[in-house]
Amino acid sequence: MNDDDTAERRYEISDDPSRLDPARIHHWLSTDAYWALGRTREKQDRMAAGSLNYGAYDLASGEQAAYARVITDRASFAWICDVYVDPGARGHGLGTRLVTTVRDELAPLGVRRFLLATKDAHGVYAKLGFTPLPEPDMWMSLQVG
Repeated sequence: MNDDDTAERRYEISDDPSRLDPARIHHWLSTDAYWALGRTREKQDRMAAGSLNYGAYDLASGEQAAYARVITDRASFAWICDVYVDPGARGHGLGTRLVTTVRDELAPLGVRRFLLATKDAHGVYAKLGFTPLPEPDMWMSLQVG
């Protein structure tokens, strides 16, 4: 049995916002995700409200086991962010399955450019076809504050 089979059998992925556990998501991100340490609950809730959100849920308990947030126009562009898998659910391909689901659900809408940023999971995302920016010198950013 491969890890993806385990994730397929144990977890359901949904973009239904009523299933999200906002307190759990905030705890995960604000205490254990290097990019969101200290993020306030109010800010997390505003970010989620303006995004497409995916959760992965344990089929046996119904508990949320993973989360991904997507900033998208649902037509051409998607930025996948805040991907987080509960430590107890790691190692079974759940993060890969979550991001694959995002890609597979948005691609038929015409989304052709998916971006994400990672400090330590390049290998995970490379398996899904993500590569470094081909022309990073054409991209710009502005950070305020």
